[in-house]
Amino acid sequence: MDIKTKESAFWYPFTQMKTAPEPLQVKSGKGVMLELEGGRQLMDCISSWWVTLHGHGQTEIAAAIAAQAQVLEQVICAGLTHAPAEKLALRLIGLLPEGLSRVFYSDNGSTAVEVGLKMAFQYWKNLGVNHRTRFLAFEGAYHGDTLGAMSVGHRSVFTQAFNELLFETDVIPFPETWIDDDAIETKEAEALLQLDCLLEANGDRYAAMILEPLIQGAGGMRMCRPEFLAAVHARLKSHRILVIYDEVMTGFGRTGEYFACIRAGTVPDILCLSKGITGGFLPLAATVCTDAVYDAFYDDDPMKTFYHGHSYTANPLGCAAGLASMDLLESVPQNFRKIAAWHETGIGKLQKNTRLTRFRVCGTILAMNVQTGEDTGYLSSIAPYLKRRFPEKGFLLRPLGNVVYILPPFCITEDQLSAVYQCIGEVVGEL
Repeated sequence: MDIKTKESAFWYPFTQMKTAPEPLQVKSGKGVMLELEGGRQLMDCISSWWVTLHGHGQTEIAAAIAAQAQVLEQVICAGLTHAPAEKLALRLIGLLPEGLSRVFYSDNGSTAVEVGLKMAFQYWKNLGVNHRTRFLAFEGAYHGDTLGAMSVGHRSVFTQAFNELLFETDVIPFPETWIDDDAIETKEAEALLQLDCLLEANGDRYAAMILEPLIQGAGGMRMCRPEFLAAVHARLKSHRILVIYDEVMTGFGRTGEYFACIRAGTVPDILCLSKGITGGFLPLAATVCTDAVYDAFYDDDPMKTFYHGHSYTANPLGCAAGLASMDLLESVPQNFRKIAAWHETGIGKLQKNTRLTRFRVCGTILAMNVQTGEDTGYLSSIAPYLKRRFPEKGFLLRPLGNVVYILPPFCITEDQLSAVYQCIGEVVGEL
């Protein structure tokens, strides 16, 4: 089916429809490969916006969905429950650090974050503490596209049209780091000093701090050190401020551990999950909290109820897909743990290109900056060229401005990953 952008009834996300190039039309997917209409092959190096955990067309997940569809495809999640939702909740808390024990389902990452923000805000209200109404976040953060999620995110091209609708959030610097970064300790000290000043002045006014643990995704795959995260966590806890981890991207093995909080050695009060939770098959999200948070809502007073939900909460098909994905994740954890070692080898090859700088690796994620001497950021002038050139060579890489990153499905082989490194080197070498 040959559809042109200007003739299509489909309004694409994050796309200026008037000026966008014609989209590539995908026919099918298997493993790390996508087949386009006409037969051309494209290697998916970014897990299709970070959701395709194990690879396209995983038969185990497809079979689980098909079997569940023959039994129960959907049911209202109000006064009713079902086995897939109950089992998946137990599987999730079984992999998470001890203390995270209650699972609230939704359908996407932005909503999981919105749920977390509302939980944290109402938590204090339910306790009768009415002055904890502000949120803390990091500079450069991205937590989604709903109004609450945008409010705690970095003000950018994504939020500009809506700034007057967003609530204010206090921010501290994010000390991003990379290989051979000699200034990291200074940057961390400055960030912690600013946090200390905010806490000294307003510590009892904050409901929570929300953050992307270890890696800021859409903000440019910026990475921080686990020890810095632990220091932030300790300061927040000393002021009784709730900690919300946005693990929408980092969850399910992406950082080399099942979850970034495990790698960082910290336990948040609220944790937001989505993207890879179903292996990329169906929309599903979960916001997980501690018993302490849950207990603030557990009351005879109906006004302490968490009045949030949506039509497809805990959809049985999504939960069945999630269970099958968890089976795959736990049965072959070496699939995601070996990719980090391959990335370390790949960096050695890519460092020969002087235009590539600030290499950083965290688990399955490798990122680098393309140095052009011009503008950086999401609207970098180099981005359209890179977005066009990589697919022309057979690789789905979608740079974040001048940041090129690899975030592959776990089924990728070492040879396939080597081909990705070679492609990046060749395309950047053309500049």
